[in-house]
Amino acid sequence: MYSQGISVNVVGGGIGGLSATLSLLAAGLDVHLYERAPALGEIGAGVQISPNASRVLHRLGLAEALARTAVRPLALHQRRWNDGRTLQRAPLAGPVEARFGFPYYHMHRADLIAALAGAIPAERIHLGHRLAGFTDTGDGVRAQFANGVGAESDVLVGADGIHSLVRAGLFGAQSPRFTGCVAYRGLVPESRLRDLSIEVTMQAWLGPGRHFVNYFVGGGQLVNFVAVIEQDSWTRESWTDRGDPADVLAAFDGWHPQVRGVLEAADEAFIWALFDRAPLDHWSRGRVTLLGDSCHAMLPFMAQGAAQAIEDGATLAACLAAAGPDPAVALHRYETLRLRRATRLQAMSADNKRRFHLPDGPAQRERDEQLAAGSTGWSFDAIAWLYDHDAAMATAGRPG
Repeated sequence: MYSQGISVNVVGGGIGGLSATLSLLAAGLDVHLYERAPALGEIGAGVQISPNASRVLHRLGLAEALARTAVRPLALHQRRWNDGRTLQRAPLAGPVEARFGFPYYHMHRADLIAALAGAIPAERIHLGHRLAGFTDTGDGVRAQFANGVGAESDVLVGADGIHSLVRAGLFGAQSPRFTGCVAYRGLVPESRLRDLSIEVTMQAWLGPGRHFVNYFVGGGQLVNFVAVIEQDSWTRESWTDRGDPADVLAAFDGWHPQVRGVLEAADEAFIWALFDRAPLDHWSRGRVTLLGDSCHAMLPFMAQGAAQAIEDGATLAACLAAAGPDPAVALHRYETLRLRRATRLQAMSADNKRRFHLPDGPAQRERDEQLAAGSTGWSFDAIAWLYDHDAAMATAGRPG
């Protein structure tokens, strides 16, 4: 028996779709999730979960599951590319939890997917269902899948990523835009890196035309790395290919020995073209809406992609739980509450690409002075608007 009397079908079984399904179930809605792949999984390696997202996950009962595999980093440590000089060091772990009430986590994406999926009744997740189309009848939405299955619901949610078929059905097909960056991603066993004395921090090494990030995942057993490089075009058919570690090592020639050491220890690296989309004016139409990368795909330079998708699901659930007889009104409220906040983070993430990759010179020195003074978006005071946000309570306040 579902207290709200509203049925919801969610398309997409990534972090956004799973967390939305769990939030909607917790709010008493009748929810089913449909995923095109034959098994749940996640391309990529590490994910950062800041307090604005861990607040949601803990309330959904996942604190114990997260504690088993997540790492609580001691600090955010931004460093200069060649000499390793500290540009800014902001405390995380205990201080961030004391300030914002919930932890900052580093996780393997597969561990987060497993925690979310494990909290959802198995009969609510339908694998091997690729969306073929949908029809909003005004009284409900019928989703049609390529395997011949049809599913009726009061509301349809597109959580199907940057290639979203739900988005295309609502607003027409539009190609994502290449952002001029590619990322090499990989995992290295911690045991191979002990001679490097890597701290349990999120290290971001900033340099001309590129940057490098490393942090621990997998309960501290693995080091995740992301090496972002600017390039003019992307000609591969796939966005995620197996790359040659020698190529990325050559691209970081002259960088700090710790950066080089991580790359030298890597057996493999996957190359990932970074795409985004222009911000939308609307996310919803009738009884159909979007969340996560389907409506606000962003560069990873604020570490907020997954967190914002988790926030979306919590706010959507709160809006639908408070809905009257017309769910479309609740979807409009959800969009109003979420769109400005997500669009702001899209813009900030894009701006960080420029800031992180400044060539050595006057602008770079000015940036480094700002980092040292704590006047950038990474200081606690400046980031409070982001980490203090309570997505489940947003319906009671102003749009974010």
